[in-house]
Amino acid sequence: MSHNDSLLPDLPPAPQTRGRIELTGIEIVNESERTAKPRNLFLPWFASNISVFGMSYGAWVLGFGISFWQATIVAVIGAILSFAICGVIALGGKRGSVPTMVMSRSAFGVQGAKVPGVISWLTSIGWETSLAITAVLATATIFERLGWVGSDHTAIEIVAAIVVAILIVLGAVAGYHIIMRMQAVLTWLTGITTIIYIILVIPSIDWTTLTSIPAGSFPAMIGGMTMVMTGMGLGWVNIAADWSRYQSREARGSSIIFWNTFGGSLGPVVLITFGLMLAGSSAELSENIGMDPVGALATLLPTWFLIPFLITAILSLLSGAINGIYSSGLTLLTLGIKIPRPVASLIDGTILTLGTIYVVFFSPTFIGPFQSFLVTLGVPLAAWAGIMMADIALRKKSYDEFALFNSSGRYGAFNWSALILMAAACIIGWGLVVNGYSDASWNDWQGYLLGIIGGKDGVWASGNIGVIIALIIGFLGYYLLSASRVAGQEASQEEYLQVSE
Repeated sequence: MSHNDSLLPDLPPAPQTRGRIELTGIEIVNESERTAKPRNLFLPWFASNISVFGMSYGAWVLGFGISFWQATIVAVIGAILSFAICGVIALGGKRGSVPTMVMSRSAFGVQGAKVPGVISWLTSIGWETSLAITAVLATATIFERLGWVGSDHTAIEIVAAIVVAILIVLGAVAGYHIIMRMQAVLTWLTGITTIIYIILVIPSIDWTTLTSIPAGSFPAMIGGMTMVMTGMGLGWVNIAADWSRYQSREARGSSIIFWNTFGGSLGPVVLITFGLMLAGSSAELSENIGMDPVGALATLLPTWFLIPFLITAILSLLSGAINGIYSSGLTLLTLGIKIPRPVASLIDGTILTLGTIYVVFFSPTFIGPFQSFLVTLGVPLAAWAGIMMADIALRKKSYDEFALFNSSGRYGAFNWSALILMAAACIIGWGLVVNGYSDASWNDWQGYLLGIIGGKDGVWASGNIGVIIALIIGFLGYYLLSASRVAGQEASQEEYLQVSE
């Protein structure tokens, strides 16, 4: 009996399809299917982050009380840095042929990885729900502008919520291969429409007003950068290896990091910068973006372009949401739930629909719950990312793929040092972020350590530095605590391979 058979006698081959629907769950991808090249990673990352929704971050970053030039600097740095983190995590997909949260078992243990798995699942659900909400709100606003509905948007919002949810779930259920084909089309469609949008609204930019915005403090700049990081790359980091698991083993690690970073950050860097120009030129637009991000941006357009803008905006939002649903379904399977991958996506789609209904019909604003969600889950996600980056940096060999599914294998059931480290990073991180949104009062418990650096009204309060601190604690802590553990695992792996040969 081979090593693989002794550890995983019942592990099914991957990938599997029925018709064109991918049935592969969290299984190891077969070598015959690992044909993707690093440049193939550009499409899913670019298509998922080219939405005009990215322009809304311009208003939100300026909300930290910083100037246009300060906001531009932190937006560019935050976007590139956060997607570079995704690129590093994506290396694990190539090394392990498994989804991100299965790869996470190397650091946390096969059973212990369920803890960050829950965080990952909640994050994906939250993100895809936010994108669905944005699509629904944009539809209602544009339909009113066209005169097709009155000021009461209830009926169109109900219809839009149903249609959006169905499209997202159908795309996610279809799986990897169809999603990759879809992204190729959406990349061109969204890119062209976004360029047209920029050309049409350039006259709305008021450079005098924009450049007269007073400069803010350094802590405020950190706060803006943290928001961009949590809203961009850190919002995707928990699924970063889901696409790279199809990469050829010969693919260069530096190329994987580059194409992840380039594909993910290119759109946001351009969109947020342009969004800064628009929001900084109009206080009214900036305020409206907090209520309806994409719909507010559409108010600058001539009537003839509203329908193309709406269709493209919704498709780009759906693209990101489909990627999220696909990966959240995979994460659900890592928690031990024994269901087919398409069913997992269907469950997550139901939750997405309920979340969309709540925010659209019962929450007074969009931005409050959204930003509060980003910061709250951004802390544990940053801690997890730091730990996984350290694990990847420490390892010199590919993962023992089959041991990732065996609690008695070399990675063990639990790595308590990693779990305790993540808990400590969260406790410290949550203590250094603050919830400043009245419509998200359920998060007022955070910020209990801010008294050390001036309190909740101090200059650092809005910086939400807890996210960055959690990332640093996770990386340095794991690197120091688990270096010998990783070295021992790789030594035993090398010894086994030599004996096998």
